[in-house]
Amino acid sequence: MPQKLLDVLMLGRCSHEFSWPRRAADGDYYQVCLLCAAEYKYDWKTMRRIERVERTNAEATTAVKSRSRNHARKPSWVPRARRLKLETPVRYRAKNLGFWHEGTIENLSQSGVLLSGPEGFPANTLVEMIFEMPEEISGQKNSSVLCQGRITRAKDAPESEKGVGLAATILDYKFLHQS
Repeated sequence: MPQKLLDVLMLGRCSHEFSWPRRAADGDYYQVCLLCAAEYKYDWKTMRRIERVERTNAEATTAVKSRSRNHARKPSWVPRARRLKLETPVRYRAKNLGFWHEGTIENLSQSGVLLSGPEGFPANTLVEMIFEMPEEISGQKNSSVLCQGRITRAKDAPESEKGVGLAATILDYKFLHQS
């Protein structure tokens, strides 16, 4: 970590660790680097960052004001978020409770994850999940994250599989750096 910080400060380079894609007031998606705060347009259809967004201070202030004005107006229909199919191992548990359970993430979208594992939780349970975030979203290979989420639904897995299926929204996440 100290070397990354030195690279950013001395050489002007950033290894970019991106936030979860967010939707702007104009309906476009964007990501922000958690290290240098650079903003990039994001295309959910191709799951790629498109171009860097350069903003002046006046534009940033105007964007914040217009977001708060338009906040009350919501679309009547929102298409289902695009899913990224995965077979990624995940460790999960009820937030701040002892035992981690091993499971598999079946798919990931901007709205959350679908995972299967041996232990189920009731709806609205806060959970913690550790898994490797796909490079298409994080911008880095081998980037493990600790996610905070909320179970939105749970159901028994099909008879061919053992365990339960859990759908969870992602509330927040942070990168876990290997020391």
